[in-house]
Amino acid sequence: MIKVNVLLNNIHWNYYIKNPNAYIDRKISRINKKDKLFKKKVLICSLLLSGPSEIKKLNSKFRNKNKSTDVLSFPFYSKKKLAQLIKKEKDIYLGDIIINLKKIKNKNNKTQFKKNFDYLWIHGLLHLFGYKHKLNKDFRAMRRIEKKYFQYINE
Repeated sequence: MIKVNVLLNNIHWNYYIKNPNAYIDRKISRINKKDKLFKKKVLICSLLLSGPSEIKKLNSKFRNKNKSTDVLSFPFYSKKKLAQLIKKEKDIYLGDIIINLKKIKNKNNKTQFKKNFDYLWIHGLLHLFGYKHKLNKDFRAMRRIEKKYFQYINE
């Protein structure tokens, strides 16, 4: 089971998603119902809903890129280490995801905004699972799972 702790660091998010915590809980519960991979485990992460200045600071501090970006993920474990932990532990903290409100497209259309937002947090979650996309084969594998999760949350 996946659990997400939502932290709101920018009040403007409430204009687009009235209750971000409830919104994410609904989406995550759909993934949990469909994906039985982690049925007996509790995988926890934090999702920080932020703005451009906060994400720029984090991007600069941890990635040496002095610019704003759409999403950042800070996994606690590599894919290999996470696989080992899943065999032994019941509760595992995956890491943190930060999303920048200003970088989400289609703010004038709330439905499209939510789709773009969903794509970003799913993308970030997969990074916490250890997926990367530097190589084409890794990109394709990650993209396949993103599409699967996106389908789950929109059924």
